[in-house]
Amino acid sequence: MATTLERLRERGPVGPAFWRYGRKRLEPLRDAIGNPRRDAYLTRRRQEEQRREEERAAEREAARPACADCGAKFTDDRWRAVGYSHRPESHKHLCEDCQSRAVAAKKQAEADERERQEQEQLRQQAEVEAPAQKAGRWRPRFRT
Repeated sequence: MATTLERLRERGPVGPAFWRYGRKRLEPLRDAIGNPRRDAYLTRRRQEEQRREEERAAEREAARPACADCGAKFTDDRWRAVGYSHRPESHKHLCEDCQSRAVAAKKQAEADERERQEQEQLRQQAEVEAPAQKAGRWRPRFRT
């Protein structure tokens, strides 16, 4: 470890005035001297923190819901929309693509049902009007 009197006057004994051999920058005395136990402790703490973070990420991915239709995992946005939405969400168990297809299929089914009901009403009206038209003819047909 080395320093000069000029650096000590300029930065003081607690400032970055010391140069440790093998390092490329000036450091305060405490860092230049080094503390192997502290360094080992900080390394262990960083590794433990990283391990915990990886475990949290793995737990989050394991808890991530999947689409009931296609099996794809929900995106973070979709997961947030389903879990925290204040508006009623249709098809909460489906991903965005499957939900849009399900909504489109539901709308198409409703349109088909309306059209079927209209056709049924027209057919019933035709049945009601048909005997009335036959009875109103002045020359009925007789079969022998």
